[in-house]
Amino acid sequence: MVAKCGPRILHHWAHATRRNCDPWWENETDWHRAWKNLFPEECREISHTAADGEIHRADIKTPTGIVIEVQHSAMSDAERHSREAFYGNLVWIIDGRGFRDNFDIFHILPDPNSHIAADIVWSKATRQMKGAATGIFFRLSEARRDYPEQKITKSTLHFGLMHGMGDIRTEVEQAYRGHHQYDWVRPRRTWLEAMCPVYIDFGGGDSLVKLEIYDESGLACARYVSKKKFVHDAMTEAKASSIATRFYPLPK
Repeated sequence: MVAKCGPRILHHWAHATRRNCDPWWENETDWHRAWKNLFPEECREISHTAADGEIHRADIKTPTGIVIEVQHSAMSDAERHSREAFYGNLVWIIDGRGFRDNFDIFHILPDPNSHIAADIVWSKATRQMKGAATGIFFRLSEARRDYPEQKITKSTLHFGLMHGMGDIRTEVEQAYRGHHQYDWVRPRRTWLEAMCPVYIDFGGGDSLVKLEIYDESGLACARYVSKKKFVHDAMTEAKASSIATRFYPLPK
C-alpha cells in the first residue's frame, strides 16, 4: 500500500499495483449501490484504461457517453481534478446526508434567463442574514437611473434602494425553474470548485440539488432537479451539461 495525500486535509491509501487496482475506488455503501441500480447493469462499473495502463472503473457510463461518479466519501482536489480531466463528460452525484444540517436552502429565484431576472441583483443570503434569506434585491434599472455617471453591471451593483420578495413574488413564482439561494456552512470546497456538474443527494424524496452560479453577479444557487428526470436525461442526452436543463415544477 502507498499513501495518497491531498492538498487540503484528506489522506487515504491506494494499492501500489496500478494496473490491477483502480486508485479511485471507494468502499461501496448501500446508498452507492442504490444509485447504480437505477441504471441498466450494462452501464455499471465500466472499465477505462489510461495512457499509462492504469485502470479506472466508472460507476456508471450511459449509452450516450456520460460518466456518472457516485461519491460518498471525502475527496481531495487533486483526485477530483484527475477524474474530471480523465473522463471529461462527467457528472458528480454527492452523498449529502452527512452535511444536510449545514446546508440551508432559502428563497426561490426566477429563471436566470427570464425577463424579470435581467433587472435584479439579489443580496447574498446566509444563515445569519435572516432578511436576505427571505429575498432582498436591488434593481439594476434604478441604480443606472440614480447614478448615470457610473457604469453599473450586475457584478458591481451592491447598493441602492432595497426591495423585498413581496414586491415581485407573483412574477418570481411564474418564472421559477427550481433555483434557490443557499448557504453551505463549512462547505466541502472541492465541490464548489468542480469543473463538471455537481448534484447533491440529501436522501429521501425525489429531488437532487444541483450546484450552480445563478448569473453574472456571481451568486451561488441550488437548483432542484427530479431524480427521475436526471436518470432519464443521463440516458438520453449526449453531454453531462445538458442534463435537467428543462422546467422542473415548484416543490411541495
